[in-house]
Amino acid sequence: MVNLFKRMRKLKTILDIRAGTGAAIFPSTASATKEFPPVTRLHLTYARKIYGGHQGARHFWRSCLPRLKYHNPGVRMTVQQTDDQDTPPALTIYFAERLSSTASAIVGAKKITDKHAPAPASGEQTAVVDLKDLSYKEIWSRVQASTGAEEIPASAEDEAERKRLEAITAKAGKDRERIQGMRQAKKDQERMLAEARGEVEKLKQL
Repeated sequence: MVNLFKRMRKLKTILDIRAGTGAAIFPSTASATKEFPPVTRLHLTYARKIYGGHQGARHFWRSCLPRLKYHNPGVRMTVQQTDDQDTPPALTIYFAERLSSTASAIVGAKKITDKHAPAPASGEQTAVVDLKDLSYKEIWSRVQASTGAEEIPASAEDEAERKRLEAITAKAGKDRERIQGMRQAKKDQERMLAEARGEVEKLKQL
């Protein structure tokens, strides 16, 4: 049973990476358009602790970046955790040759810099997105709008597998409750027997 649950956890992890917020494909050299040039790299900087507006960036790192990397293995993604809670978290998006107009608009609204982000290579342009106080879903919305990333829906097979895992998990929860009830009933019975024996011993002593 332990091995079964280990396999279930691993399968759930795989399913979580395949689909969800951030499961998308960035424009490549082959799929780029006039509006959305290829995305070459990403760099995320945020503080180790969540206060000061860093919670969303941390959640984005945990939930979205693994999915993005899974679907974009050729796009390098780096992360820098700092002890600086006062500097806003930032995501640097690297584009080939030029920025998308949407990225320019988002960056132009509030320009920031990230000293931890690698310098762009020759032929790269960067857009640094201010992530302070944004939820991970808001961050993803800005990333998708800036890059034109195409979201990947969960396949029918993955959805069926997810429902199967949920059914197994629900059944396991009911089984645990049933076993706990049986154990408690046994303890109650043993306690009542012990009390009855105690009463018998008291009567014998009279």
